Amino acid sequence: MTEPARTLAGRCLCGAVHYTVADEFTYALNCHCADCRRATGSAFKPFAGIERHKLALTEGGDQLLIHGKPDAGDIHCGTCGSFLYSVVRDGLFVHVTLGTLVDDPSIRPSAHIFVGSKAPWFAINDDLPQHQGHADAG
Repeated sequence: MTEPARTLAGRCLCGAVHYTVADEFTYALNCHCADCRRATGSAFKPFAGIERHKLALTEGGDQLLIHGKPDAGDIHCGTCGSFLYSVVRDGLFVHVTLGTLVDDPSIRPSAHIFVGSKAPWFAINDDLPQHQGHADAG
């Protein structure tokens, strides 16, 4: 018999929106595309992917600001603007922004993606694989 997955807590900056997510992420990456840089205001977006049904809003579901569509968009707190997650892959997965997790996930980013469009002022100083676009399917 397998043990149930550990549950992680996450929230926005102001605390209006809280969520839980299973610590069963399928992948984690650092995205350097221009859209992720603009959405986060940072050099890249560290995120982890998981099936959408494994994330649950626990507070503030009525406070969400959705950029795009509910099944293909970026989900923010409507009060403070924190970028919480993206709904991707036909609405089946979410990309949780790792910076909004309160608890430490067991996964770590395994590669950098879209380094072909990374910020010219930022240097990648780790040994993770770097991909010009999406990570190679393997």
